[in-house]
Amino acid sequence: MHNAVYLITAKSSGEQLLIDAADDVDTLASLLQEGAADSEHPASLRFIVTTHAHWDHTRATGALAARTGAKVAIGRADARQLEKERGVDADVLLEHGDRVEIEGVSLEVISLRGHTPGSIALATSDGHPALLFTGDSLFPGGVGNTGHVPERFAQLFGDVTERLFAVFDDNAQVLPGHGDPTTLGAERPSLPEWRERGW
Repeated sequence: MHNAVYLITAKSSGEQLLIDAADDVDTLASLLQEGAADSEHPASLRFIVTTHAHWDHTRATGALAARTGAKVAIGRADARQLEKERGVDADVLLEHGDRVEIEGVSLEVISLRGHTPGSIALATSDGHPALLFTGDSLFPGGVGNTGHVPERFAQLFGDVTERLFAVFDDNAQVLPGHGDPTTLGAERPSLPEWRERGW
């Protein structure tokens, strides 16, 4: 599925946060070791944050949490699916406006409902440009799959418009769950087309 996995390592402490433990726990462990080189202190994975509970973003979540002792965090409305399909009880249930923090790094939780009920994005609050880890809610060329259900599309399009495009400037970097990164500026002119397309 060519899923994207993102790792943040705090240089000051070695604390790490991994976004979407998609698959292959050994490969993810190697990624953690590579990230440890960014810090002078021993690295430790503190959080595995799951942008949504779909199978292709969660296959290694339980195994990586068991191996590292990291806490699993997910949007509250997706927690039951994660438990049912992966046998993983989340340690942290996230709501819109929450923050996930490791030393020196704070990520804002942005609820983007529609792809799944509990889909979230994570946004850096310091530095410029902002980094937006959008899971499967925003890609180059449009919002995520809403199953051709008009109500789901309206919810996701509304959340993406009001909570991302209306808040962050054009330089904000969009780091999606699959495919290439983009910027809000590159995508903003297409919003009317997306609304009209309606999928």
